[in-house]
Amino acid sequence: MAGVALTALSGCASVTSRLGLGQADQAELPPPMPGVLEPIHAAALLNNTAVFWVSSNGCTKKDDLQPIVSFHGDASIITLRRISEDRCTTPEDEGVEIKWSFEELGLKPGARVSVNNPYQLPQT
Repeated sequence: MAGVALTALSGCASVTSRLGLGQADQAELPPPMPGVLEPIHAAALLNNTAVFWVSSNGCTKKDDLQPIVSFHGDASIITLRRISEDRCTTPEDEGVEIKWSFEELGLKPGARVSVNNPYQLPQT
């Protein structure tokens, strides 16, 4: 059995080398993000504020979510992550509105920003 595992592992190394991926490429991977990716009902970027509408079972607060901002040249991408699960039992039909100023997000006024979250229609 040990021979099978060793063969499988050596196969991974040879595939990695055939693809031209070495340790330097693996070091460039970004660290994993906290929490889970949050589906959003809507997002708006206006007046140097990022506004999101997210699902809530009645207890979602701003502290339950964490915006991760990545910078790519002169553009920025916000990925909203849920850090704490909402375990309440009174769903908000339209979700709840959560806001962050560009200053809170480390963004310059007027920055080019996009959102990297899947959209989810409110449940009816």
